[in-house]
Amino acid sequence: MEKVTQRLHEENMRSHHFLHYSSYSAVRAKCEEEMVAGHLGFLHSECGAMVFEERKDDLRNMYPLLHPVAGGLTVLVQHVMAHIKERGLVAVIGLHGENMHIQFVESMLGVHKKYKELIQEVFNSDQSFMGALDKACSSVINHRMNPKQPCRSPELLAKYCDTLLKKSSKGMSESEIDDRLANSITIFKYIDDKDVFQKFYSRMLARRLIHQQSQSMDAEEAMINRLKQACGYEFTNKLHRMFTDISVSNDLNNKFQAFLKRDNVDLGVNFSIYVLQAGAWPLGQANLTSFVLPQELVKSVQMFELFYHNRFSGRKLTWLHHLCQGELKLCYLKKPYIVTMQVFQMAMLLLFENADSLTAKEIQTTLQLNNEQFNKHLASLIDCKIIVSSTEQLIDDSVLRLNMDYTNKRTRLRITTAMQRESPQELEQTVTAVDEDRKLYLQAAIVRIMKSRKVLRHNALIQEVLSQSKAFAPAITMIKKCIEALIDKQYIERTPNSSDEYSYVA
Repeated sequence: MEKVTQRLHEENMRSHHFLHYSSYSAVRAKCEEEMVAGHLGFLHSECGAMVFEERKDDLRNMYPLLHPVAGGLTVLVQHVMAHIKERGLVAVIGLHGENMHIQFVESMLGVHKKYKELIQEVFNSDQSFMGALDKACSSVINHRMNPKQPCRSPELLAKYCDTLLKKSSKGMSESEIDDRLANSITIFKYIDDKDVFQKFYSRMLARRLIHQQSQSMDAEEAMINRLKQACGYEFTNKLHRMFTDISVSNDLNNKFQAFLKRDNVDLGVNFSIYVLQAGAWPLGQANLTSFVLPQELVKSVQMFELFYHNRFSGRKLTWLHHLCQGELKLCYLKKPYIVTMQVFQMAMLLLFENADSLTAKEIQTTLQLNNEQFNKHLASLIDCKIIVSSTEQLIDDSVLRLNMDYTNKRTRLRITTAMQRESPQELEQTVTAVDEDRKLYLQAAIVRIMKSRKVLRHNALIQEVLSQSKAFAPAITMIKKCIEALIDKQYIERTPNSSDEYSYVA
């Protein structure tokens, strides 16, 4: 290759010395035909080993030889794409453990950065090699270990962003966090199921906002703007509305305090509230459980409802107690502790104001909590040793009492529960919710297309729907089901003269 490159250069120089400039290209083409095109099979046979061993100098010589020859680069591009794909799969397959999401994103970014630099350095950022990099990364990121299960990349990327945006990201400066979030958009652009990412991201954002766990609101806003640039306003519309609700709620709390002051009402507790639009927040009503409010909070809730309904008519408030938290001061120990906990846990502890010991059955009957919530929250109080139980296993007759010998180095502490973490049921709910949204999205797309086209053949309709689906890659079977559903709903119908043609029913 070095000899051929040298010979081509010499021929070029000779042409410039002895020939008319109109002959330069003809001489060059003839030399390339004889010296390169005539040996294409041999050159191509060497590409695989060069790419596999990443021999940069050899590839740097190979590229300018193959570039001018028709179809010369095809084999090299394929080898590069296969190699990047293989290295990518090696980097991300077999990851497991608590930090799987961090390993996944950072390994993938490492692979992308390494081969992007190689293409810039060796192949002069040639578009066909950049395209190969994109295809290989897309293939790895959307790879499914099990074809029957959904791809986990959207969930892992959302978790990675969540880890960076939470207060717990220790030892990182704001600029470092910002750089990592900016880099994560590289992975996001390759994800096929962007709607799945959006569902997970919005759930995690909701948690951060409600539990005040965000590192910085500016970083949150910047990340949403990056997603908006990558996917458009429609994609981040609900995320923006969630932010608006938080700032509107702060204003509402100030007005509520002014309302109490004006009427000289003392609630006896510090009370603040978030009023969130049901349509924008992914909270759902699935986790709602019956619950009897502790007497200490009843007045606050009643006063807020009175204040809210005076200001807004026709709005319905649904209290999501399972997402509420409160601060309780423990004054019965050697030193006072201030503990942040869920409202359900707080209600359990407040029952011990007037009793030294209670059975599990009595607590559950008083609070009217369902078994799952009751067991989960009581277990967390026993685990952190604030309450002691008479039995190892929690049963109805277990006698519970306050631990009078409780000590802790810290005077302010937080009791976390499984509530803060994503449970397998919630993962399943998210995937189901995405499926339902997709069906509605596809049906809307079909109606839009048919309304403008009036009559369309089956294959043409499917192609149009595929081209309009930017947030995810829909399965053909799902599109067919949506077409059938719209025929049943009488939005479209099959034309009388052909079975694979549809017409819009106005």
